[in-house]
This record gives sequence, structure tokens and C-alpha cells, in this order.
Amino acid sequence: MTNTEKLHRVFANVLCIHEERVTDDLTYNTIPEWDSVAHMALVAEIENLFEIMMDTDDIVDMSSVAKAKEILAKYRVSI
Repeated sequence: MTNTEKLHRVFANVLCIHEERVTDDLTYNTIPEWDSVAHMALVAEIENLFEIMMDTDDIVDMSSVAKAKEILAKYRVSI
């Protein structure tokens, strides 16, 4: 499983949505499932899965799946 597939699975599991709905265009607060509580759960799962610790700016900036990929690249996670 690639890191992109892992990331998509995290989004699907945390947000309780089908993996097919997880695209780069999926954005914070555009679906009811991705609220502030789910956002923090996403951060925790992503940090755990990829063994990183995001700084506060990255947590706030993670506004879409595409942005999550950019942030992971910053932490040298190949996506």
C-alpha cells in the first residue's frame, strides 16, 4: 500500500466516509463529517501513521487532502 493510499484510508476511517469520496479536492468543513473535532482526530492519526509531529501552522493549514499531501512532503513523507 502506498503512502497516498494510507492517507486516503486515514481520511475515510476518521471521517467515516467511503474511500472513493477522498480526493485531493475534499476540503475542511465542506462535508459535515469533517468538523473541528474530526480535524484533530485526522491530525493525530496522520502523525501516528507517518511518525511525524506537525507544527501548529501545519495543523491549521491542513484544509484539504491535497494540502495534507503537501504538508507530509514537508516532513519527508513521499506521497
